[in-house]
Amino acid sequence: MLRLVLTCILGGVALEEKIKLLQARRKQAEMGGGHEHIAVQHQKGKKTARERLALLLDPGSFAELDLFIRAGGDSGGDSATNPGEGVVTGFGTIAGRPVCIYAQDYTVAGGSLGEAHAKKICKVMDMALKTGVPCIGLHDSSGARIQEGIRALNSFGEIFCRHALASGVVPQISVVLGPCAGAAAYAPALCDFVLMVEKTGCMFVNGPQVIKAVTGENIVLEELGGAVRHSQTTGIAHLRASSEEECLQKLRKLLSFLPANNLEDPPVAEAKEPAMGAEDMVRILPDDPGTPYDVRDIIRRVVDGSEFFEIQEYFAANAVVGFARLGGRSVGIVANQAKVLSGVLDIDSVDKIARFVRFCDCFNLPLVTFVDAPGFLPGVNQEHGGIVRHGAKVLYAYAEATVPKLAVVLRKAYGGAYIAMSSRSLGSDLVLAWPTAEIAVMKPEEAANIIYRREIEAADDPAAEREKRIREYRERYAGPYFAAANGFVDAVIDPRETRLYLLQGLSMLAAKQDDRPRKKHGNMPL
Repeated sequence: MLRLVLTCILGGVALEEKIKLLQARRKQAEMGGGHEHIAVQHQKGKKTARERLALLLDPGSFAELDLFIRAGGDSGGDSATNPGEGVVTGFGTIAGRPVCIYAQDYTVAGGSLGEAHAKKICKVMDMALKTGVPCIGLHDSSGARIQEGIRALNSFGEIFCRHALASGVVPQISVVLGPCAGAAAYAPALCDFVLMVEKTGCMFVNGPQVIKAVTGENIVLEELGGAVRHSQTTGIAHLRASSEEECLQKLRKLLSFLPANNLEDPPVAEAKEPAMGAEDMVRILPDDPGTPYDVRDIIRRVVDGSEFFEIQEYFAANAVVGFARLGGRSVGIVANQAKVLSGVLDIDSVDKIARFVRFCDCFNLPLVTFVDAPGFLPGVNQEHGGIVRHGAKVLYAYAEATVPKLAVVLRKAYGGAYIAMSSRSLGSDLVLAWPTAEIAVMKPEEAANIIYRREIEAADDPAAEREKRIREYRERYAGPYFAAANGFVDAVIDPRETRLYLLQGLSMLAAKQDDRPRKKHGNMPL
């Protein structure tokens, strides 16, 4: 009996000592590169990986994985280098909803990626796919761990392959908070959304030194691959922010519109009436069809609470895309922006629309399209740049989408742009038109010149005859009633009725089913 008591006491002491050792090792590992490296991180205006996780995730929800992992599987002890292998991984919740997440730790070996680092990332990506939850990556890395050579490159490939397999299954979001260099830049590019912080976030394949050595060009890093450049020129960054706090808050907002995976419906919130009155709707659209206006003023008078979460605001601004709610339901919004290039479609805008449409279709988000497109942008640069190939992407995306598709023709819908912008022929379920809508092969001015050329030339006053014929063509063939008479528009509505019709349409289409031919996958014109 005495032996048993002594064994229990000694065993308890041993366990307590082991717990103390665990706590000490955990504390040491959680310090990353140590106080000195953390101080340098803060001097650069950047937070540490753990500080970022604390800002993003619900308090107390983070469960860490692989804290003690080491390259080669060596247990290391107190003298071990590269604690955590430069990345913090695990799972937690955002607004009570589970996510899998990794945050690269620049204080440890510059956040460089080697085999063990990648192994940790792959584990949480696999967990996200198995459990059907979003996968989030917080990027702050100098790139591949050079001393690991091809093993580091192979590790990048392991991550990229998982991004491809998870695409369309769970939302994948990257946040670029520091450098994302070389091969590492392709991980965010494979995700659904990329968020970047100004000043500190940068993403590039070849840095300024390499570019200078090869081409002789001198270029500043921020100009090469900073948040402003990637949000305005390349379109890689979907959202940008002036601080890490703002950026992570935008990420939380983005997730509030999205389902956890492709088998779930988007989250439903309490329905709210627009803060902006529908009565103002009739005053937004100018009487002159050539006068620009901001389509977002219309969107905000239709959606719940007048809250519109815009995506890629600074890229291809002649098109507007983003998320909102209608009757509490999350929807994807697509619109032509008349105040930029008159809302014409060009290479960048069709790429922007097509990618957004496909994302919404992947994750069961109904699409609402506001149409005011006078056509595709003319010009040699557009033709030689492949506007035919790029334009085909948006045709493909809308035709392929099986989610509820609703369209509102506000003003112009000419030629191929009419077809591309969620037309009936591409499978739109409900097409509405305002009385101001003009749907035709080309502008009434151009059509009248062709159709009534002889009458105009033979008239005593050709200019007056031309104006008369333009009005005749516009009223007879280009107005919404001609399209409605042929069944291509379901209803011509008072602009103030737009929200009501859309709410009714979404309610009716909530149980929509659309079977398609069985196939491995289509071949989109990329």
